[in-house]
Order: sequence, then structure tokens, then C-alpha cells
Amino acid sequence: MADGGRRRAWIGSFTAAGGPGIVTATVAPGTGALKVLSGLNGVPDPSYLALSADGDVLYAVSETAEGAVAAYRVTGDRPEPAGPAVAVDGNGPTHLAVHAGHLLTANYGSGSVTTVPLRADGSLAGAPSGVLRHTGSGPHAPRQLSPHAHQVQPDPSGRWIVSVDLGTDSVRVCTLTDGALDVHREIALRPGSGPRHLAFHPDGTRAYVLNELTPTLTVCRWDAAEGSLKPLNETPVLAGAPAGDAYPSGVVTSPDGRFVWTATRGEDVLSTFAVEGDDLRLVGTVLCGGHWPRDLAESGGFLYVANERSGEVTWFAVDPATGLPRYEGTIAVPAASCVVLG
Repeated sequence: MADGGRRRAWIGSFTAAGGPGIVTATVAPGTGALKVLSGLNGVPDPSYLALSADGDVLYAVSETAEGAVAAYRVTGDRPEPAGPAVAVDGNGPTHLAVHAGHLLTANYGSGSVTTVPLRADGSLAGAPSGVLRHTGSGPHAPRQLSPHAHQVQPDPSGRWIVSVDLGTDSVRVCTLTDGALDVHREIALRPGSGPRHLAFHPDGTRAYVLNELTPTLTVCRWDAAEGSLKPLNETPVLAGAPAGDAYPSGVVTSPDGRFVWTATRGEDVLSTFAVEGDDLRLVGTVLCGGHWPRDLAESGGFLYVANERSGEVTWFAVDPATGLPRYEGTIAVPAASCVVLG
């Protein structure tokens, strides 16, 4: 966590593309401005990060063919390794989440989800306790010839784990028992849509699935009692047809549940949606302040965007009435891939 009341941000990057690894930055109170403190070149390609619930441990994937995760103590101005990295028995982990004493990774290349046990102090306990291997494919060649798990996270109730698979056009709802995931049900989305990431509404009744292969959001009804996800409608994330492949990347909801934001890499824009019951209304789009916005995060009334190809993290103040972001500033982070705030 922050020292002396200072808030922190941690930024992942692709070291293979010249990134510095994990960057630590301060977050200025009131303005949300970032200031770089340090860089840590620990594991290769720490493209996605996650914090423990108490904020004392930072976890990183190593998005490589070998696939690994690492844990770091959050102390001072630079995270400190909390033991060796652990192989995840999966190719290209792109996302991770902490739940019930375990670290979960979505492995894009191998189309699987790995469970790694954690010690009481948050460090990695050793080899994976389970690997759930997805099966299936989709109609979009060559992106859907096999499963490609892109995201994994617990639902708001904490009863279920959901994994989003771009290759199979589906979301799997799982249980976590004795360190292993079991599929409770698999929900099919529109063939060829290519679901990438999912964000839950704060009230826990809806979920918004961002599709990468078609630039849309699928609004779903979420039933935590049954562990059921029901697709309701699909909304374009852009006002008009994109010039080429759009490649939507990230989706977040506002803490009060009034707005949903998405990032679209091919158009270099952020889209703002007003939540209107089970529907979404596109309020507008703004430029992301760089090129290829791979990830975005919300904190304290600000949006933070990792612009991978232009090598920077930009931040925006959110208009509380309209939800539209207003550009405020930027810091240089080569090959930036994600932002986590604590």
C-alpha cells in the first residue's frame, strides 16, 4: 500500500518490446496525476498485474510461451520479490485474479485457466494445484481455431469464477474447490464475436462482455444464486463502422454503476456508455491520448489508460454528469500494457 498516505499505481509492460517491466508511480491527491518512482525488470513481459485484497502483495503474469506468475511485496518505492516465479503450465497468460487463497491465470495461448495456491502471507506456495483446459473453437479464422482464455475473475458474490474465452465465443462459470476449477456451466455468446473481457455492474445483477472480433458489448443478466449468465442484447462500442479491425481491449464500470467505459485499440478511442436498465446508450467517444490503448482502469473519478504502442499512460478526469473523460496528462512507459491502482 501507499507510504505516508501516498497512493500508488503499478504499470505492467512488455519487456520484449522495450518495456521497463513493472513501473511504480505515485497518484497525486485531487488531480489523479501520476509520477514515476521506479521500474523493476523481474520476469519477462509482466503484461498484467493484480493486487492482493490487503494491497500488500502485487502479482504479475509473465506473458511468454513458458508462462509464469510472480509475487512482489509492496514496500517503499519499489516492489520486492516475494520468492521465485512459478510456471503456470500454460502458454501466454494474459490475465490474473486473486480469490480464496489462490491466484488464477487466464492462459491465452493454451486456452486454459491455472490455479496457483497462496501462502497466508500472500506469497506463491508452489506448483499449480489445478489447470482447467478449455475446449472448442469458433468461426473466425485464424483467431478461433482453438480456445483462447483471455480473462478470469471472481463474480461480486465470491461464489463463482468466470473465465472469458475469445476462441470459443463463450464464458465459463466455475466453482473453486480444493484448489481446482470445475465448470458449472458454459454460456454461449454470438458466434464470431470473440469475447475478451467482462466487467460486472456494481449491484451484481448484470455483466458487460467486451467483444474483440466484433466491436460490441454484450449486456448480460447475472444470477449469482444460480451461477447463470444470460445474454440480453449487444451494443456497438463505436458510433460508426470502423475503418478496419477495431480490436476493443478493456471494459470498466463506474463505482456508482451509472457508466461503462471501453477502450478500442484500432480507433485509439475511449467510449462512454450510460447505463439505462438492461440497456446501454453510447454517450460519446474521445481520443485515448496515445496509440493502441490496451487496458484502462478507474479510480477516484479518473480513468487511466495504458497506450501500448505509443508507450505511455494517460489519465482523464471523468465528468460526473455525463461520464465523458477529459484528458489531463501523461507519463512515458514504453510498451505499457496495464494499470493497477491501490
